[in-house]
Amino acid sequence: MRRTKIVASIGPASWSEPALRKLIAAGADVLRINLSHGEPEAQLALVDRIRRVSAEEHREVGVLVDLPGPKLRMAAFPDAGVELVAGHEVELRCGAETSDADVIGVDLEELDLTAGDRVIGGDGAVVLEVVGGDGERSWGTSARAVVRRGGRLQGRPGIHLPDGAGGVAGPTPRDLALAQQAHEAGADAVAASFVQHASDVQRLLDTLGDDRPQVIAKIETASAVEEADEILAVADAVMVARGDLGIRLPLEDVPHVQKRLVRAAITAGRPVITATQMLESMVTAAYPTRAEVSDVANAVFDGTDAVMLSAETAVGADPAEAVAVMASVVTRAEREADYMQWGAKLGKLRRSRPLPTTARITDATCEGAWRAATNVGAAAIVCCTPDGDIARAIARFRPTVPVLAVTPSERTVRALSLAWGVTAVKGPDWATTDEMVWFGTEEAVNAGVARPGDVIVVVGGYPGDPEPAADMLRVVRLR
Repeated sequence: MRRTKIVASIGPASWSEPALRKLIAAGADVLRINLSHGEPEAQLALVDRIRRVSAEEHREVGVLVDLPGPKLRMAAFPDAGVELVAGHEVELRCGAETSDADVIGVDLEELDLTAGDRVIGGDGAVVLEVVGGDGERSWGTSARAVVRRGGRLQGRPGIHLPDGAGGVAGPTPRDLALAQQAHEAGADAVAASFVQHASDVQRLLDTLGDDRPQVIAKIETASAVEEADEILAVADAVMVARGDLGIRLPLEDVPHVQKRLVRAAITAGRPVITATQMLESMVTAAYPTRAEVSDVANAVFDGTDAVMLSAETAVGADPAEAVAVMASVVTRAEREADYMQWGAKLGKLRRSRPLPTTARITDATCEGAWRAATNVGAAAIVCCTPDGDIARAIARFRPTVPVLAVTPSERTVRALSLAWGVTAVKGPDWATTDEMVWFGTEEAVNAGVARPGDVIVVVGGYPGDPEPAADMLRVVRLR
């Protein structure tokens, strides 16, 4: 059973019903709608199509809506483009309507740059360095910069400024409005681009209110990396968005940041998605490169909850084949992954952090369930969980036995499509702990993860508790 989940992005190559059917059959667990492209209304209409197809395939998949975030652009270059040569000095000018080899227009009212700051154009095609006296700030509507890495710019390429230099933190007011539309359309999760602080995530949470989709914070700025623990405390999940991280951080830092973020997310009990260029060559090629296969396998070894395909499935030559290859690589890597280390280290890591009483109770019960399942050779761990929190808490320990989440909520079933190793099923509601154990055991047999003679570990919380915690653990022998 594959435990690491697969997120597949939807685009022109994959948004038809037959293509969606193939993606789901190939193993996609979550389908991603990227609002950076196309008209939002048309994109959000895909939610109903995905629901219909997944119901026909008898497999619940999650729907993730990725918000566009702030996107700064340079003013338009001439049709043929402009070649910027290393060593040449240019002016960055706010409000300029066109760009050329000497003046580059920027879609901002004011710049706040320091001498030595890097400004990147065209997703890495050109690198500029702001010049001036030591410590002198280029406030106002223009700044001088020297081309450090030359290249061709044409059209209206994106421009990446240092964090905070142009007020480009997400979510933008448009993002907040789109998040509400995604909520109304039935999305299971929304992803916020270019967050820098926990307060950015909190604004999105406040906008969505109660009974909301999950909020995923995309970590793609240096500020977000520095404040990862604070962001993890409020976000429901995080995405390691390596594309923009590779632009905003030195490239050689990105693999280490990825590993650090995955560890931090698992410790915090938050699902983590590793994203960008995982099988990029499969946009056009029938097979991935060996380096890409190693990259996917290493993300599995890191312990990531999910790996994501972007252009490979949105505009690629064979989206379903990209998912199938990803599933094959992940399944093979999981046979070599040292998952026992997580459970051994996690208890100590969590106990070193100040946590509320309910979280400590859940931690202790889930650690006990993980140890009990190992010691008695359990066939499965069954989590009885209305909101999915207990299943996510168990998943942190990366148990080697199947984890079955039983929930009365269909939304929770789809939300758990991101959680490592968790298979979620909808079951009847329960009023007592005895009912909870009975229904959990029944669903384990129905799902095929246990049969007479097996032992399972059932974890849950007292029904109706105003301060819910996982405070019930029972080892059950099926007769």
